[in-house]
Amino acid sequence: MASCCCCPIIATFVSFLLIPVLVSSASATGGGGNGSTTAQVLLRSGEEQLRFQRMKDQISRVKEASVKTIQSPDGDVIDCVPSHLQPAFDHPKLRGQRPADEPASRPRNGDAEPMGGDDEALPQTWRSSGELCPEGTIPVRRTTEGDLLRASSVGRFGMKPQTQSAAVRRDSTSNGHEHAVGYVTGGQFYGAKASLNVWPAQVSSPAEFSLSQIWVISGSFGNDLNTIEAGWQVSPELYGDNSPRFFTYWTNDAYQETGCYNLHCAGFVQTNSRVAIGAAISPVSAYGGHQFDITLLIWKDPKQGHWWLQLGPSGALVGYWPSSLFTHLGSRGRGGADMVQFGGEAVNTRPSGSHTPTQMGSGRFPGEGYGRAAYFRNVQVVDWDNNLIPAAGLRLLADHPGCYDIAGGQGGEWGSYFYYGGPGRNVRCP
Repeated sequence: MASCCCCPIIATFVSFLLIPVLVSSASATGGGGNGSTTAQVLLRSGEEQLRFQRMKDQISRVKEASVKTIQSPDGDVIDCVPSHLQPAFDHPKLRGQRPADEPASRPRNGDAEPMGGDDEALPQTWRSSGELCPEGTIPVRRTTEGDLLRASSVGRFGMKPQTQSAAVRRDSTSNGHEHAVGYVTGGQFYGAKASLNVWPAQVSSPAEFSLSQIWVISGSFGNDLNTIEAGWQVSPELYGDNSPRFFTYWTNDAYQETGCYNLHCAGFVQTNSRVAIGAAISPVSAYGGHQFDITLLIWKDPKQGHWWLQLGPSGALVGYWPSSLFTHLGSRGRGGADMVQFGGEAVNTRPSGSHTPTQMGSGRFPGEGYGRAAYFRNVQVVDWDNNLIPAAGLRLLADHPGCYDIAGGQGGEWGSYFYYGGPGRNVRCP
């Protein structure tokens, strides 16, 4: 489940001196709007202000490093940044490095799948103008001060809540994170692959989000939990709109102090010049109409130990999570995952005391089937010998089936698959 992972976290409440700070925002709502607003925000002293300043400095560094700027039709601004100057290499363990060479081989798959190039792997709104980033650069969706001000906590901008670790744990839903997922455990896994259709899920509050993703997980659901995550999400707070967007995430300490979405911190190394992480996906699936899905493959290179992300059945490499970022997932050789999860997650803040109407997937229950419900198909894992194999023993779980449910099957061109999702608040989910 983009679920939650861990044991209960006991919060220690500390009184902070709240200091009013006037911040001039490049955009109060979008990723790259042209307007200018001034917003008054309260930043906690010390750590909160330091994080805010660090994020502003990173924004400035990316803009200064950019060799080309592309204005997306949806308001995003894309900076084309030389690959060796991307945010990843601000990490102490990566400083001074350059992107690693692509793996000599990828996981072997006996299924005959169509070949896909970069453009087919992930159509995105920003590329509709025909503008592309030059080779040797990567497209970085520009973060604005407006994005920072929109965050519920400036100090944790771009990070999941610390209570998220309890969300990866299948027996905990008390923090408002609800899931409908398939998962495999009981072995060592060196990657995962699936195709999932993309929907414009409706999110009812900026404090909520809806996502569909793959999780690669290792550790004890405590402070040492390691996760690698990728998929699509709708998050008004993070992005300023309700568009489904491609995202990545990682943590090595159960979502406490490490890791982030996309390129909002040093960590994930991007190698692709055609895919902008955090940018909107277009087209998307339509109810009763055309279905658009994306294929994601995450796997561990057995030689270097990095975890690579591929888009398309056999297509574009997006980049990698360096092995040095992790503990359990980081060691070379047999440092694999204990669990792999596939599926959806929605946040329920219980506005007005009732369940949120935020949708998961298409907003329809699994029983409506193809063309109406969200799905994962061809669900596979990578074994110790770098082979893609069916996810045997896939278990299905819905935290609250009356709100969001899941139903699976096996066979045919779809292999192992499931439909999932739901509308949130309804007569079965008050």
